[in-house]
Amino acid sequence: MGEDSRLAGVVALAQGMAAAHSSREVWWAAANGASRALGGSFAALSVWERELGRLRVLVNVGERAEDEEEFPDDESYPVHQFAEITEFLHERWAGGGEPDAWVETAEGPAAGRRPGYVHQRVAALRRRGRGCCVVAPIVLHGRAWGELYVARPVGALVFDREDADFATVLASVVSAGIAQTERLEEVRRLAFTDALTGLANRRSVDARLDAAVERHRKDGAVVSLVVCDLNGLKRVNDTRGHAVGDRLLERFGSVLSLCGAMLPGALAARLGGDEFCLLAVGPPADDVVKAAGELCRRALELELGEGVACGVASTQDPIGPVLTARRLFRLADAAQYQAKAERATRPVVAGRGGPDDPVVRLADEPSTEQPTAERRRFRGRG
Repeated sequence: MGEDSRLAGVVALAQGMAAAHSSREVWWAAANGASRALGGSFAALSVWERELGRLRVLVNVGERAEDEEEFPDDESYPVHQFAEITEFLHERWAGGGEPDAWVETAEGPAAGRRPGYVHQRVAALRRRGRGCCVVAPIVLHGRAWGELYVARPVGALVFDREDADFATVLASVVSAGIAQTERLEEVRRLAFTDALTGLANRRSVDARLDAAVERHRKDGAVVSLVVCDLNGLKRVNDTRGHAVGDRLLERFGSVLSLCGAMLPGALAARLGGDEFCLLAVGPPADDVVKAAGELCRRALELELGEGVACGVASTQDPIGPVLTARRLFRLADAAQYQAKAERATRPVVAGRGGPDDPVVRLADEPSTEQPTAERRRFRGRG
């Protein structure tokens, strides 16, 4: 393979990873680009899960064997069976060198091993009908992250030392692409995460609620929203300091997350200040009310604070058509205001207050104010 074609392979690999929009797409682009650049028939990308002592396969591309899925759920191998990622790298670094790739063939044994030794990779090559492979360590932030594996079929030209050196270069490109993806994912995570509690933030709720209501309009999916206001936060801040108040917010965030886990797929979020919410799509309204009741009970048991005022609105209850996210939010917010006004220790549910439900009536009062102003208006009534 000439220098021009190898340079083109590096560029194609980098461009493919840069164009990916998700981790899975990045993994696939990495394995596919490396396989094409090296003239392989199959490639895999694996990550070293140190805490579990295993190499977990993220993606398989190309000519897969029957037991190989493109994005496997549980294909992993004990790291002691593929010890190069620890022993080989450590020896190389200890000697002042850099980690580089190596070649295995189905003929085995692996170069440098004692006579009669059948390396796990050699056995895997034979079992899956492959003739040779090149394995390149992926190093991220100065640590072994995983490995890139490219194979050729039986009868194809065997990888040589130059191929291994080129695979090392490709692994560096893959490493840079993965690092960039991790940075972007961290930025996205921070943009949609509340820094104090680790819950979703208001931006995340807005996006998910809009999508949920659209789904409700199209196929009738049940969408439920729990809005809650943590009681007593101002008193804690004024008498014991904001650090203690932050601890109360964190503790309540954990309770909210725990109760949200009662509802499959529910989103637990902090809207800001002492306001939190749960968004559930799919579970019946009664299940959501039950989870909200558990939230109220657990909030009363917290060492700090004075419980929580909790309002629930669900498209499964008699609240009228829900055509916008804004209306469902107004209903849940109005129910929460009602719970606050009544000092209720149980959730107030929109639509369950009779034919002339005061919560629905409050939520549907005409208003020309902006949504943020509406929230202040609900807080300030009475």
